[in-house]
Amino acid sequence: MKLVVLACLAAVATAAPQFPQNFNLQEASRPIAILRDERQDSGDGNFIYEFETENGIAVSARGSPGSQGQSNIQGVYRYPLPDGTIAEVRYFADENGYQPQSDLIPTSPPLPAHAIEQIRVAEEQRAQGITFQ
Repeated sequence: MKLVVLACLAAVATAAPQFPQNFNLQEASRPIAILRDERQDSGDGNFIYEFETENGIAVSARGSPGSQGQSNIQGVYRYPLPDGTIAEVRYFADENGYQPQSDLIPTSPPLPAHAIEQIRVAEEQRAQGITFQ
C-alpha cells in the first residue's frame, strides 16, 4: 500500500507544470489588451480579419470560397519569442491543405550523394522496364 501511495505522489510531482526560473505566473496570467481587432464578413464566404495584442501577437487573414467547397485562406501570424525576436508564419490553405512558410519550420537535410545516385539508377531501371520481385 505504501508503494502505491509513493507511486501516486511521484506521478503527481512529475506531472506538475515545469516553468523556467525566470517565469512569472502572475505576469503570465494577467489579461492582455487587444490593440486592434478588425473583421469583415461579406456573408458570401469572403472575409478579412486582423488583430494585434499589446504583447506582440498579430494575426491577419483573408478568405474566399474555394472551387471544391472549401475556404481558401491566405494569412500570416506573428508572435514574440523568448529571445525577443519575432516569429512569423505565412500560410495558404486551399484544396491542397494547409501550407505554412516560415524560417521556424525545420527542413530535412539534403540527401547524400550516394542516395541521389541510387535514385537515379532506380529511375533508369524503371524506364527500361526492369523490375525486381
